[in-house]
Amino acid sequence: MNETSKMPQLTHGSVKRTLFRMAFPMLAGTIAMSAYNLADTWYVSMLGTVPLAAMGFTFPVVMLLTFVAGSIGTGVTTLSSHAIGKGDHETASRIVTHGVLFTMMVAVSMAIVGYNSIDIVFTRLGADALTLPLIGDYMRTWYLGALSMALPMMGNGILIASGDSKGASRFMVLGMAINVILDPIMIFGWFGFPALGIMGAALATIISQAISTTWLLYLLSVKHRLLKLSLGSLPLFLQSCRSILGFAIPSGLSMMLMPISAAVITALLSRYGHEAVAASGAASRIEMFAFVIPMALGISMTPFISQNMGAGRIDRIREGKNIATTFAIMYGGFIAVVFYLAAPFMAGIFTDDHEVSRILISYVRIISFGYGMMEVHRYCGFVMIGMHKPASATLLNVLRVLILLIPLSYAGAHYYGIKGIFAGRLITDLTVGTVGLIWVTRMVNSAIAAERVTAN
Repeated sequence: MNETSKMPQLTHGSVKRTLFRMAFPMLAGTIAMSAYNLADTWYVSMLGTVPLAAMGFTFPVVMLLTFVAGSIGTGVTTLSSHAIGKGDHETASRIVTHGVLFTMMVAVSMAIVGYNSIDIVFTRLGADALTLPLIGDYMRTWYLGALSMALPMMGNGILIASGDSKGASRFMVLGMAINVILDPIMIFGWFGFPALGIMGAALATIISQAISTTWLLYLLSVKHRLLKLSLGSLPLFLQSCRSILGFAIPSGLSMMLMPISAAVITALLSRYGHEAVAASGAASRIEMFAFVIPMALGISMTPFISQNMGAGRIDRIREGKNIATTFAIMYGGFIAVVFYLAAPFMAGIFTDDHEVSRILISYVRIISFGYGMMEVHRYCGFVMIGMHKPASATLLNVLRVLILLIPLSYAGAHYYGIKGIFAGRLITDLTVGTVGLIWVTRMVNSAIAAERVTAN
C-alpha cells in the first residue's frame, strides 16, 4: 500500500486522534521553521546592535516572499486535499505539478524585482546609512536563493495532504540542522571559511533550503507520485493556475497584510532608534517559539477540513474546529504566563544592550497575553479556507490588520510610546480572535443545517 492510499483516513475515525496524529510529527518541523530565524538572529546578535537592527528590517520583506509562496501552497493543498477526499488522485497530481511550476515562476519574478529595488524599499522602511549596507549584503544573497526558499513553504502542506506529515517534518528538520551548522561557519569564518558577517546568515539559509528542496521534490515525485512533468498536461496549466489562484489570491492578500503591517510597525519603531527595531526583530523571532505547538496543529487543519468537505463530513469539521480552538485558548494562557516570567532570560540570550533588553522584555510581557486568541484567529482562517470560503478568511485578516492593528499601533504610539504600539497588538489579537470564532461557528452551523435540508 502506498502513502496516497492512506489519505481517506482523515475523513473517518476519531477527529481528535486524527488531528493530533497529523500534528505530532509536524511539531519537530514547526520547531525547525522557528529555529531557522532564531539561529540566524542569535548568531547575528553577536555582531552587535546595528547588524541585529539590519536583520530586523529584512523581516517584513522576507515574510512577503514566503507568504506569497505559502498562499500558492494553500491553494494547491486545499484543491489536492479536496480531490483526494473524493478519491481523485489524477486531479491531485495535476494540481500539485502545476502548483510547483507556478511557484517557481512567481519566486523568480519576485526575486528579480526585489534584487533591483533593495535600496528603495529599505530606505522607505526607515533604514539609514549604518544599516542599509548590511541589509544589502543580506538581501542580495537571499534573493539569489529565493527559489529554494519558496518551494519548501508551499511543499509541506502538500505532503500533509498526502498523509505524509512525517516526511514534511523530516525535510524541514534537515534544513534547520544544516542551517544551524553552517551559520557560525559562514558568519564568523570558522574552519578557514571567510567571515561573511550578516551575508553569511543568508548564505547558510539558502544552502540549507536548497538541500531541503531537493528532498521535497523527491518525495513529491517518487514517493507520492504527485509531481509528474509531461507534455500532455501542459495545456491544462492555465486552468490549474486559475483554480489555484481562486484560493491563492484571497490567501495571498491575507498573508501579505502581515508583512505590510510588519513593515508599517517597523517604520513606526524606527522613530525610537536602532534599539527599538533590534528588540522588536529579536522578539518577533522569539515569539515564533510560542507558536510552534499550535502551528503544528494549524498546518494540519486545512487538509483535514478540505478532505472532509470533499467527503461531505461537515460534522467532523465542526468537531475539529471546537477541538482546535479550545486547545489554542488553553495553550495560549499557559504560554503567556511562561513568557511573562521568562522575558528577562530571553532578552539576556540576545543582547547585552540595556535599552534593547528593556524594549524586548516589554514586547514579550504585553503581547504574549494575546497569543491564544491570535491562534484562534489563525485556526478560523484555516477552517474558512478548507470550507472553500477564502474570501471570508481575507476579510477576517483585513479586520485584523487594516481596521485594528495599524490604527491602534499609531494611536498607541501617539499616546503611550513604544508600549502603546505593543498594547495595540494585544487589543487586536484579543478582538479578532473573538470575532473569528463567532463567524466560523455560524458558518459551520449553517453548512450543517443546509446539509440536513438537502438530506431531507
